[in-house]
Amino acid sequence: MRLRELQISYRTVTHTPAGQRPQIVTAKDAVGVVAPLLAGKIVEHFGVLSLDTRHRVVAWDVVSVGTLDATVVHPREVFLIAILHHAAALIVVHNHPSGDPSPSPDDITLSRRLRQCGQLLGIGVLDSLVLADGGLFISLREAGELEAV
Repeated sequence: MRLRELQISYRTVTHTPAGQRPQIVTAKDAVGVVAPLLAGKIVEHFGVLSLDTRHRVVAWDVVSVGTLDATVVHPREVFLIAILHHAAALIVVHNHPSGDPSPSPDDITLSRRLRQCGQLLGIGVLDSLVLADGGLFISLREAGELEAV
């Protein structure tokens, strides 16, 4: 079932000309793409924004849907999606339904682990974003929790 969803998402983006796909230069650019997709969610959703070599959006996929204050994520699911989309880089994003985008220690640990895995695979993890409703977000890279790629 999950693989079928990935194929549908991949086909949809593939038929969009590259010049019409949003290019991600800043964390705010990424938030503009995914915030509408996560707005109003009452449980945590963790997703992957797959990017091409010019950091244009290839796809958005939800990897995990959790509970009110947690979700389980493993690097294999994150990078399976990136590999299936032939992503050169990715940005991981999750929401905090509480309304407070402050990252937890687990958020920081997972983001660093994903960065390490990405380095092994040659897929850059550009940022990890935590979103809350109302346009609030925190970029772990901008906050100094992830080194720049």
